[in-house]
Amino acid sequence: MWNWINVLTGRNRPNSGGAGQAHLTFGQTSIGRTISRTGVVLKKQLWIWPIIAFVVLATIGFFIKSSIQRTMEDNLTNQLVTLRDIEKAMLEKWFEVQESNASSIASEVELRDLVAELLVALKPIGEGDGPPAGQRPLSVIRAALTAELEPGQQAHQFAGYAIFDRDQRIVASNEEGLIGHKQPNYEEFLSRVFDGAPSVSVPFASITLLKDHLGRMRAGLPTMFACVPVRDSNFRVIALLGLRIRPEREFTDIIQHGKFGATGETYAIDKNGTLISNSRFDRELIDLGVIPDTPDTASILNVQMRDPGGNLATGFRPGKRRAELPLTNSAKKAISGDTGYSLGGNRDYRGVPNVAAWTWLPKYEMGLVTKIDYSEAFRPLTILQRVFFSLFALLIVAAIAIFIFTIIVSRLQREAQKSAIEARQLGQYRLEEQIGAGGMGVVYRGHHAMLRRPTAVKMLEPDRVSEASIGRFEREVQITCQLNNPHTVAIYDYGRTPEGVFYYAMEFLDGINLESLVEKYGAQPDGRVIEILKQVCASLYEAHSLGLVHRDIKPANIMLNRRGAEPDVVKVLDFGLVKSLNERSDASSRTLSGTPLYMSPEAIQSPDMIDARSDIYAVGAVGYFLLTGFTVFSARTLNELCQQHIDAVPELPSQRLGKSVPQELEHALLACLEKNRAKRPQTARDLANLLDRITPQQPWTREAAEGWWSRHERKQTAGAGNSPLPQSGGTVASGLDRTIVYDGDNPPPS
Repeated sequence: MWNWINVLTGRNRPNSGGAGQAHLTFGQTSIGRTISRTGVVLKKQLWIWPIIAFVVLATIGFFIKSSIQRTMEDNLTNQLVTLRDIEKAMLEKWFEVQESNASSIASEVELRDLVAELLVALKPIGEGDGPPAGQRPLSVIRAALTAELEPGQQAHQFAGYAIFDRDQRIVASNEEGLIGHKQPNYEEFLSRVFDGAPSVSVPFASITLLKDHLGRMRAGLPTMFACVPVRDSNFRVIALLGLRIRPEREFTDIIQHGKFGATGETYAIDKNGTLISNSRFDRELIDLGVIPDTPDTASILNVQMRDPGGNLATGFRPGKRRAELPLTNSAKKAISGDTGYSLGGNRDYRGVPNVAAWTWLPKYEMGLVTKIDYSEAFRPLTILQRVFFSLFALLIVAAIAIFIFTIIVSRLQREAQKSAIEARQLGQYRLEEQIGAGGMGVVYRGHHAMLRRPTAVKMLEPDRVSEASIGRFEREVQITCQLNNPHTVAIYDYGRTPEGVFYYAMEFLDGINLESLVEKYGAQPDGRVIEILKQVCASLYEAHSLGLVHRDIKPANIMLNRRGAEPDVVKVLDFGLVKSLNERSDASSRTLSGTPLYMSPEAIQSPDMIDARSDIYAVGAVGYFLLTGFTVFSARTLNELCQQHIDAVPELPSQRLGKSVPQELEHALLACLEKNRAKRPQTARDLANLLDRITPQQPWTREAAEGWWSRHERKQTAGAGNSPLPQSGGTVASGLDRTIVYDGDNPPPS
C-alpha cells in the first residue's frame, strides 16, 4: 500500500497561548524530577542489557535449533531418498529379470508353433466346411501348451499362464475359467506389450479362484503377470504370453525391505492411488476400521492412499466416505510423475503426519513412497524445542517486564518533551509564538537568550519522533549547513535538549512565501518574476554543484523578504527531501518524493534517476505560477495530475493571461517544462543566463520593489515567517499542493 507522509507541510497555525504567559520550568515538576533520576539509567543504557541478553539467547537458540534441524533434515532426506532409490532399483531389476525369463520362454520354437496352431484352430469355419485336414482339437492344443510351459514355469517360479489373442481375449490358460474372458482395466497395458515391449503388471485382484497362503481357493487374491509378445516365423506379434507371478513371493518382499525404525516403511501404489503392497500397519488399520476385521484381510489392494483430514490414531474420524477423500500429498505427487520428497509433515493414509520421498515408474505405472512418522523423525528436535520454549517463556516474561518499564519511561520522556515545549525554552532559545506546523515538526519564532537575535526554531513533535523522522531531520540540517549562498536559508544551531527534543535554529524570515504572494496579490509582473527566479537559480546552482538535488522546489518553499535594507531578497527553504547524486540508488526501492503540482516527469516515472534538471522543471513551474497566477496543470486526482506532467502540453502563459508575455520569458519557462530533460536548461546557471537576456515588459527596479514593500510590508508580515505552506487557494484538489513521500512499487491512489 502507498504510505503518504506529509513532510514539513507547515500550514500556518496561530498559537493560542500568548508569549507572556508564565510556565513552570520542567526541572521544577515531579515528572521532571522522575526523568532526571531515570536519565542516569537511560544515559548509561543499562536498561538495554536484559533485552540484549534475550535477543542473544533467542538468536543462539534459533541458530542451534536451525542447525540441528538442518542436519536432521539433511540426514533424513538422504535416508529417505537413498532408501527410495534402492527400492526402485531393486524393483526395476526384478522386473527386468521377470521380463527376461518370460521372453526366453516365449521365444521357444515349440511354443510359438503351438500358439500359431491354436490361433488357426480358433478361426471360424465357413458354413458346410469342416476343420482342415490334420488340425488337432483345441483341447489337445491347449494341453500341449500347458505341458510345454510347465518346465519354464517351475524353473522361474511362475504360478500359471495365459495366452492373449489380438483382441486381448484369453485363448489358453492353466485356469480354464479364464478362457474366453478379457482382463478388465488392463487394455492399455496389454496394448503396450502387443507393440513389442515386454512388461510386468502391477498387482491386481484375480477374477478366478486361486489358492491363498492357507491353501484355500479364493477369488480376488493379488496376482501379477509378466507379459511378453509371441511372434510367428515372420517375427510378427500374433499373441501375448502372460506368466502369473505371486506378489507375496518376491515383489512384496522386496518392498518390505524398506522398513526402518518403528514407523518407517516403503509401499507401492498404482495409478489410482491404491496400495499394491503390504502395509506394516495392517493390525492398526483393522483397529481404525480402514480394512475389515477378518482373518484373511490384508492391506494390499484394500487401502486407497486417501488423506482423512486428521489423525485417525488419535480418534479423528472424517465426515466423508474414504473414496470421497483427497489423495495424500505423496500419492498425488507420485501419480503425477514427480520424483521428490517432503519434510513438511503431510498426512499419510492413517492421517498421521509424516515425512516422505516418492517416485514414479512410468513403464510399470506404479509409484513408490518411502515414509516415516513425523514424530519419530524429529523426536530429538521436539525435545530440544521444549527445552528452548521453556527458556524462552522465562525470557518473554522478563522482556514483558522490561517492555512495560520502557513504555513507562517513554511516556515520561514524551511528557518531559511536551513540558519543555510548554515552558517555551529549548536550550539557549526562548520560544515566542508558533508560526508553522507540518507533518513532521513545528516552527516557532524565538530568540537566543544571549545574542537576542530573532530566530526561527524548528523541532520534532514528541508524538512523531522515530528513527526515520530523526534521520530526515538531521539530514536536513547537515545538508543545509553545507550551503552558503545568500539565497539559501541559513542554519544557526542544532541540538537536543536533556528531555530529548530535537531542534534546529535558522534565520528568522519575516517575509512572504511565493504561494501566499500570488494568492494575496495575484500574478506578478514579468520583471519581478525574472528577478525572483534568478535568485532561486543562484541558490540551486550551489546545491547542484555539491551534488545535491532539492526535490521539493515549490512556491511555498521560497520566501520573499526584505533583508539588510534590500527588498525582494529570495530565500530557498526546506531541504528535508534533498538527495545526493553520489548516493547509490536501490532500484528495488522506488521512492516518490516531492509536491505533485511541481514534480517533473522523471520524478514520477523514475524517482531513483532524478538529477538537477528535475529541480529546473520545478523552477519553471514556479515561474509559470508567479507569472500567470495558475499552476501549470490542475486536476482532481493525483493520478490524473501525474499523467499530465508525463504527457500533457502546458498552455502558453500568454494564453492563460490573455495578454502578451515576453517571448523570451515564455520560451525559458516552457524550456524548463520540457518532458525530455535533455531539452531543458542543463544547469541552474544556464537558466539564470537565459533570464538575464530577457527584456521585461514591466521592468522591476529597486525603486519598484521598495515601493511594493512599503505598501504591503505591514499587512503581509502579520503571522508570517519561515512558514513553508499557507492555506490552499482552492485551485487544485486537496492535498496535491502538499509534500509527499512514497516508498513502494505500486501506483499511487487516486
